[in-house]
Amino acid sequence: MSGEGPESIPTSADSRSKRAVKKRALTPVSAQASNVDALFARPDQDIRIPDSSTAVARSRIAPPPEIVTNVQGSSAGAGSGEFHVYKASRRREYERLRQMDVEVKQEQENEEFERKREELARKDDEKTRRNREKREKMKARKAKAKAGGGAAKASTNGTKGPRIAVTRADDGEEDTEIKDAPVAAEEPKGLVIEDD
Repeated sequence: MSGEGPESIPTSADSRSKRAVKKRALTPVSAQASNVDALFARPDQDIRIPDSSTAVARSRIAPPPEIVTNVQGSSAGAGSGEFHVYKASRRREYERLRQMDVEVKQEQENEEFERKREELARKDDEKTRRNREKREKMKARKAKAKAGGGAAKASTNGTKGPRIAVTRADDGEEDTEIKDAPVAAEEPKGLVIEDD
């Protein structure tokens, strides 16, 4: 059935045939189409998607055998077939050693990453704590100033106090003037030691 005419159609695909039609995937497109048709035929069926971790596990090489029989090398006197066996064994061993090195390097990178992450988190927590303390101090100062009768606080430079309104009555007219209030003597900061 390799001809080009109607005789080249497989018997199962012939409309005159009484046999069941075989489902054949002749091309990748038809294979995908048949898979999609099968999925749409039963929409209520759950679709299982393979886990990506299984593909990674399959790519790993098998551990070396516990007992090695027929140990050979590439020395003279070995048969012509033994050299290829030796090369394959050596290649497997080198791949196993390379995989071990990759795992060790990956573990070290993970440890370094975790260490840096914990250090950054610690620094962030410390900065957050300091800022929180500053906010609490500011709130306490504001509450203290508010509780002190609403009197304005003296400025930090020590030369001027709060501004107050002074009313004078000269010549029958009232004149309002805004002046700086006198600043009380500032207490010395820190430890003061007085001699007796």
